[in-house]
Amino acid sequence: MSDAELPPAPRLPTRETRPARSTRERTLSRDAILDVAMGIVDAEGLDALTMRSVAHVLRTGQASLYAYVTSKEELIELLIDRVIGEIRFGGEPDPDRWQDQVKEAARQIRAVYARHGDLARASFARVPLGENALRGSEWIIGVMRAGGLPDDVVALGVDLIALYANAIAYEESIYLAEGATPEQIAAYAEEMGRYFAALPVDRFPNIVAMAGPLTAGEGDSRFEFGLEVLVRGLAAMAAG
Repeated sequence: MSDAELPPAPRLPTRETRPARSTRERTLSRDAILDVAMGIVDAEGLDALTMRSVAHVLRTGQASLYAYVTSKEELIELLIDRVIGEIRFGGEPDPDRWQDQVKEAARQIRAVYARHGDLARASFARVPLGENALRGSEWIIGVMRAGGLPDDVVALGVDLIALYANAIAYEESIYLAEGATPEQIAAYAEEMGRYFAALPVDRFPNIVAMAGPLTAGEGDSRFEFGLEVLVRGLAAMAAG
């Protein structure tokens, strides 16, 4: 056996000797912290995310996390930016397809947040300023400007589209958190339709007449309707 193949020799501790760190501590990094934080949100929800819960999974102290993340607020902002990084904004802005491109972006925003519990809730009252968020905003703004929308409409429109997609994703996460299955949600909609139809027609004639349509739109069809209304409104402003 050569010296290179020998195991590490034992050494008598001295004052300069520091305790050997665990493998987890040696590999602690911002990415590792974000991986754990995302896992907690996906499995247990946003309320379960704390610096302590992350440190517990990593088998380290909370203080060691602050070398990589300054606060829980920054941790959440980093998670939001990571989720936005999962969105695949496609192609160069196309003046002839700008409406379809905006719709596809909104669908992807909804889809990526749907994969991560109720993290969509954290997006409210926060302006995402990370690298991924900026790239996404740059792309959507470019698409809207290519479509001929005035700058003031673009500025408000890019926020409105993201807000709508996030709101739907958050609402859907509430149903999932409560344990409702798609079948149960559909059954509830049918029950609500029967309830509307049974209301006193002399007091609620419009609700009774609309009992079917009022409870028919759900899931994708409801989301697509709202998205169509928003994009058509933007298009009307561009034409105006």
